Amino acid sequence: MQLSPCPSSPNCVTSVPGNAGQDRLLPPLRFTRDPENAFVGLKWVAENMPGAAFISRDGPHMRFTFTSRLFGFVDDVEFLLIPEEKLIHFRSASRVGYWDLGANRARMEAITARFDAMMVGHSS
Repeated sequence: MQLSPCPSSPNCVTSVPGNAGQDRLLPPLRFTRDPENAFVGLKWVAENMPGAAFISRDGPHMRFTFTSRLFGFVDDVEFLLIPEEKLIHFRSASRVGYWDLGANRARMEAITARFDAMMVGHSS
């Protein structure tokens, strides 16, 4: 299973090298605890972000949408658990438009910070 590549527009960020230009590449999420616990923790973090809606989970693949409060723009976010590498790749992209004013990057940086804070002291 793979994440969708980013379109050529700048309204997408990803952690998968080769799926977007360097300017839209962010580090994947890393964890030290049990992979399933880390993925469940990530689900909790994402669900508690503004505008979040859990869509589905199919094994190591999880999907959310995020809707902006002001204009109701919808962004699609995917996560892919890679248990043997102890990391979670992601892709966050706007459904419409060209520019997102950094919304996808800011969201993924916030999710990463919250996920990292949750992982501190919870290794197994």
